[in-house]
Amino acid sequence: MAASGTYRCPVIALDGTAAVFFAIGVATLAAAVLPRALRRFPVSMPTVFLAAGALAFWLFPDLPDPDPVEHGAIALHLTEVCVVVSLMGAGLAINRPPGLHGWGTTWRLLGITMPLSVLAVGALGWGVLGLGAASAMLLGAVLAPTDPVLATEVQVSEPVDDPGAVDDEARFALTSEAGLNDGLAFPFTYAAIAVSLVGLAPRGWLGEWLLLDVLWRLSAGVLGGLLVGWLLGRLFFSGFAERVRLTEHAQGFVAIAATFLAYGATELAEGYGFVAVFVCGVTLRTAERHHSYHRVLHSFVEQVERLLTVAVIVLLGGAVVRGVLADVRWREVVVVLAVLLVVRPLTGWLGLLRGRTGPRERQVVAFFGVRGVGTFFYVAYALEHGDFPDEERLWAVAALAVVASVLIHGVTSTPAMRWLDRSRERRAQARGRGDEEIPTTAV
Repeated sequence: MAASGTYRCPVIALDGTAAVFFAIGVATLAAAVLPRALRRFPVSMPTVFLAAGALAFWLFPDLPDPDPVEHGAIALHLTEVCVVVSLMGAGLAINRPPGLHGWGTTWRLLGITMPLSVLAVGALGWGVLGLGAASAMLLGAVLAPTDPVLATEVQVSEPVDDPGAVDDEARFALTSEAGLNDGLAFPFTYAAIAVSLVGLAPRGWLGEWLLLDVLWRLSAGVLGGLLVGWLLGRLFFSGFAERVRLTEHAQGFVAIAATFLAYGATELAEGYGFVAVFVCGVTLRTAERHHSYHRVLHSFVEQVERLLTVAVIVLLGGAVVRGVLADVRWREVVVVLAVLLVVRPLTGWLGLLRGRTGPRERQVVAFFGVRGVGTFFYVAYALEHGDFPDEERLWAVAALAVVASVLIHGVTSTPAMRWLDRSRERRAQARGRGDEEIPTTAV
């Protein structure tokens, strides 16, 4: 029997759920609108969301603490998914067929610039920060690779079905480098983990590292990506697919399927899934280079990647105001600035010397060694599998490097790429007027 009395409308309890839903809506809308709105301004989307995350976690102290040290498993898997989705997008966006000569700039960045960066950053960690051998090796491994997630302003934007379209050398180099060196950082990370567990003596780890972590895992990554990409290419671009109009009915979800098929199958075979995903994207793109379906795939991947990026960068901003940089002193600041402003530009310039890039392209490619989400993944992975006594300090240096990269490269990316594009347009106009021919290395 109902109690007698006057009915009163219940008051909705204002817990944090409604605020979280509202914040998700605002962030999603901003992720859809900001890239085009900021195109003409010297500020990147990650810069805006970094500031927004810092402001939100500062204004609302009751929000959960996004401490990557305390929530290492969440940091590991969130950054893992973000990187693999971004790698598929990078692979699908490249319009240049794979080859030794056409990808010469990429091989130089991978074979010369990256190992030199690992050595230089490791030396800074040892000599300036006073880290142990394993931690210094890990720092070199996590800060050497460039990032496919936060570098969209300086990378190839989308696949083009025009047979005459050619990616310019700078954007192609930065896209292909980021696509491959995220996976190539794994052998160096495994070396650091091995040293943290068994010591620096090579007898305890070097042989297994060379056979398993270098030879087998890299080979499995390349082969796994090739196989999955080839199979999906045959499925969607075969005569049967054309007859049943498969590409007209399939959605962009196919790109996500390809991403996790390549990643999962390769990881099951103890290979490098990061390498496999990028190779799969390039292989799928190569199966039928001039089909408009690639735009559908890339567009869907780009939207998913953008949402994941927003989540990671907002949490990074929150971690900054909640104390992830508490261990940062002047030595850490010096090392991070040296990595971004000295080590990468110098090793990039050395790697590209006497290559197919002109002096202006060389300057841009060498400078834009963007550090980002991949750095966080490798730190989280290594700390989960190794024994590093400098856990909080490593997270602090990694977070500082990414924040500094977001700010420095975010401000300079738009002006730098406009400068490069204008010089290329002037050269094309000069050729069209019949002026004295300007060599390609003048750009």
